[in-house]
Amino acid sequence: MALQEVEQIVLRDMTGEDIHAAAELSFEQQWPHREEDWTLFLSLGEGIVAEMDGKVVGTIMGWRFGENFATLGMVIVTNAVQGRGVGRQLMDAMLKRLEGRTVLLNATAEGLPLYRKLGFVELGTVCQHQASAPVVPLVELRPGERVRPMGAADGEALEELYAQATGMDRKALLDALLPDSSAVVLCREHEQTGFALLRRFGRGWAIAPVIAPDLGGAKALITHWLGTQTGSFCRIDIAEESGLGNWLADLGLPEVGRVTRMALGPAPVPGDAAATFALAAQALG
Repeated sequence: MALQEVEQIVLRDMTGEDIHAAAELSFEQQWPHREEDWTLFLSLGEGIVAEMDGKVVGTIMGWRFGENFATLGMVIVTNAVQGRGVGRQLMDAMLKRLEGRTVLLNATAEGLPLYRKLGFVELGTVCQHQASAPVVPLVELRPGERVRPMGAADGEALEELYAQATGMDRKALLDALLPDSSAVVLCREHEQTGFALLRRFGRGWAIAPVIAPDLGGAKALITHWLGTQTGSFCRIDIAEESGLGNWLADLGLPEVGRVTRMALGPAPVPGDAAATFALAAQALG
């Protein structure tokens, strides 16, 4: 059912049948998302497509976390119809669906003017690092600390760490990511204090997310996965203030791009137990 029609642009719900066309749009923008990545995103949330003459010319997706927060992303308009207000129509339609929640997004430079007009405020910067994984030395752990594979009994503790690190309920996201990911847990004196996932994404592998109690713990988790993927293409999206940027560049994973983290509404307040050192994905936060 059409949601809106302006200048032959029709907005409607995204379905699985739109995945191929959506992936083509992201390829046009030189984004790395595979059809499998789009399928995962759609399974976690909802999407709207813009059609013109029966062809998909734009997309947007949204994801709800708990009762109070949501993220949106995959805001794409094909080059041929940019400047015709399609992005604004998609944003208005998705924000209406997410009304009553704080909405977070990571904005490209091209999208910043629109998001500012809509009332989004800047929170910080996310930096994208990627390259073929170099040979890396393992980070020295503290006494009583170790990195081990995730076990069946770890789920509840990791959900709590993720909620603490983000200030949001991330159970549904973690549950969706784990079946197609490998996971390791940082423990101190047998207590879970952090974790990191590795999964296929785009051109290779994403180390995403990385949740840790401090910088040293984050480095230990990241080097574990880099050490298993030497020579494979790896990507990690970090908060600029994480303290990881220069370290990653020195290891051989340079920064290749950055986006601006923004919020419409009161930003979530993380707890003290853990912090987000790497995002699950730029779209998901």
